[in-house]
Amino acid sequence: MKFASTRDAGSRTDLSTALIAGLAGDGGLHVPSTLPRFTPADFAADDSIAGVAARLLQPFFEGDPLADELIAICAEAFDFPAPLKPLPVGQTHLLELFHGPTAAFKDFGARFLAGCMQRLRTSVDAPLTILVATSGDTGAAVAAAFHGLANLRVVVLYPEGRVSPRQAHQLGCFGNNITALRVTGSFDDCQRLVKQALSDRELQADVALSSANSISLGRLLPQMAYYAHSALGHWRRTGAPLGFVIPTGNLGNALAAILARACGLPIGEIALATNANRVLAQFFAGANYAPMPSVATLANAMDVGAPSNFERLRWLYPDDHALRAAFAVHAIDDTTIRETIRNGLQGLGEIFCPHTACAVAALEKLRRGGATQDWAIVSTAHPAKFEQIVEPLVGRVVPPPKALADLLDRPAHAEPMASDYAALCTFLRQRE
Repeated sequence: MKFASTRDAGSRTDLSTALIAGLAGDGGLHVPSTLPRFTPADFAADDSIAGVAARLLQPFFEGDPLADELIAICAEAFDFPAPLKPLPVGQTHLLELFHGPTAAFKDFGARFLAGCMQRLRTSVDAPLTILVATSGDTGAAVAAAFHGLANLRVVVLYPEGRVSPRQAHQLGCFGNNITALRVTGSFDDCQRLVKQALSDRELQADVALSSANSISLGRLLPQMAYYAHSALGHWRRTGAPLGFVIPTGNLGNALAAILARACGLPIGEIALATNANRVLAQFFAGANYAPMPSVATLANAMDVGAPSNFERLRWLYPDDHALRAAFAVHAIDDTTIRETIRNGLQGLGEIFCPHTACAVAALEKLRRGGATQDWAIVSTAHPAKFEQIVEPLVGRVVPPPKALADLLDRPAHAEPMASDYAALCTFLRQRE
């Protein structure tokens, strides 16, 4: 399969080139030239998430040098579970995506991308620097996935003081080929610096660069797999499609579900839960799309004022009226996040991270509005990553899972960086 740009439908790029480049040459985002179509019967032989991933992604890899490696890449990336947990509340489930090495959903896509990149780079290639802007979880997932890989470096930019202490520790605890930069500014500033660098041909003449943010196809495509796997399992048990309520900031995780549904998987309605950064909520309520400076919230990984993947969403739904009709979007403020964490879900004793709490609150709004179908709350991170928020609200310690605890035992260091493009360029060139 070839891939086009969101800004030029006639452009054609092979998958491996798109993975290495990050952005399309015109500054747009890579998108499939066509979308394959599946039925549930196409996955009859695939019970594991790795098997579903390999079958789902095969058309996207067809004709690419990585095609013969796809099964092995999926086996490496999807070697931990994404359980769909039934809750004793009518037709409600919890899709737990936090069982990976950094306790966040981004482990799946980051490990998949690392597997691809490792196979595309050879010992004679110049080192490739992976630039990552993170609002909390992306950077740690990418750092863990790429740590120690030959000829691959990672530079993580995160907004100083706007990630949780445990997230900040994860970002700086790897060392070796991983560097963390604590940027004076917001996530949007970090994202702007990364995009500017990836579009700077003069800089790339000196430093080979790529991306591991959700703008990367290597992150986006594999994230379709856990939606496909959970929806297929639910379909086989009940014969009904499964809807998803997805916490979202940069729209990558939500877009993966949207693409999986567009490919024919038995996915029902898709609802998006945002925080007090209301760009998407305002657009879906009828306003013009208008990025704005992000504001800090309890759900910090969703503190995005200019969601990159909105460009892909508009590619899939070029008519704004059709786009607004396709999804429900609910903005959840910090007061409601606190109440949701404190109360759990109807007193069931579940403990949620602030991002998952946004999805829980959004589903409760949908239920009050009469939504009776089967829904899955997408749980994107383990609550122990946000212990300073969660523990006072639930009144007890939330033990971190072992993988997270091991990372927290390591020393951590991050270098200061001004929100200044010239400073970033100087830093990257000095590392060569």
